[in-house]
Amino acid sequence: MDKKQQNFEKAMESIKKMISTMNYGSITLIVQDNFIIQIEKNEKIRLK
Repeated sequence: MDKKQQNFEKAMESIKKMISTMNYGSITLIVQDNFIIQIEKNEKIRLK
């Protein structure tokens, strides 16, 4: 498996974990030279 594929697989694993623990919010990917270098999670808490 090449570096791009490893990078993608690692990022997808992290994103899946983030999504499973979040009710509202956003996830931002920062890409540089065709590699995901940073993942940002912005979670919102809604009061009813």
